[in-house]
Amino acid sequence: MIGCDSMEFEKPWTEKYRPQKLDDIVGRDPIIRRLKSYVDNKSMPHLLFAGPPGVGKTTAAIALAKEIFGDYWKQNFQETNASDERGINVVREKIKDFARTKPIGGDFKIIFLDESDALTSDAQNALRRTMEVYTSTCRFILSCNYSSRIIDPIQSRCAVFRFGPLSTDAVKIMVKKIAEAENIELKEDGLNAIAYVSEGDMRKAINALQSSSGIGDSITESLVYQVSSRAKPEEIKNMMKVALSGDFISSRKILQTLLLEQGLSGEDIIMQMHRETFNLEVSDKEKVRIVEMIGEADFRLVQGANEFIQLEYLLANLSSG
Repeated sequence: MIGCDSMEFEKPWTEKYRPQKLDDIVGRDPIIRRLKSYVDNKSMPHLLFAGPPGVGKTTAAIALAKEIFGDYWKQNFQETNASDERGINVVREKIKDFARTKPIGGDFKIIFLDESDALTSDAQNALRRTMEVYTSTCRFILSCNYSSRIIDPIQSRCAVFRFGPLSTDAVKIMVKKIAEAENIELKEDGLNAIAYVSEGDMRKAINALQSSSGIGDSITESLVYQVSSRAKPEEIKNMMKVALSGDFISSRKILQTLLLEQGLSGEDIIMQMHRETFNLEVSDKEKVRIVEMIGEADFRLVQGANEFIQLEYLLANLSSG
């Protein structure tokens, strides 16, 4: 057995291949153009980056700081995760301590507050006051999943950037680039599978690539779905089509295979069923009915109901429609 001291752990590829320049960020051209104007002017307002995880908010903030401050970016940039400390102390202590000190080699410093929508209302009000007091020497970049959870007085002080899920093409470009750099044989169906499981989340895509690379000689569709704990889209779609045809027993057998043999969770299956609903060749009215039933099943699973029974019930309802 190899001792822990002698083991070398590879850096996560999400960090190893994180873009270092704004121009290296894929799929965000309109946002990058606006951010580069701040670099050209050596000036910027407070910023609010809103969007789901894994879509480039942190990468954009770090790349912006590197281009504005150059060699002094580490001295002039502080990253704090608000979800670690949600209360007012994170503002009073960490943020104020950094904001008080003078910038090095520039006119201002940048405080990047990740997951800022996790801050309590009191903490956000304290942050608003801090933004006002130190605006001459400090700029804030707030990152959040839901901008609606950021109080209006903060939003009104920021230029808002909305990061939606990345396009399939953008995900594929980055994944292919990493696969080539790592000398990995990436099959076309494997690339498509990674794009599917990522759902526009680049972090998910890169993690799926790295996880798959450690198992097989080449990355295929089957391998990607295996390491991602996902069913193939056609398996979910087929299960739904069989149920909708009125054959509950056959659809139940497919469900058993997914849950018991492949080890998928009920929540994973529910989410994929919702996604595949819109690929079914049924009327819009029927899609509405299916989504309503999926929503009801999802609610019951969240409440702690037995996942196999609830999914059986869902398929039975689809069969009786």
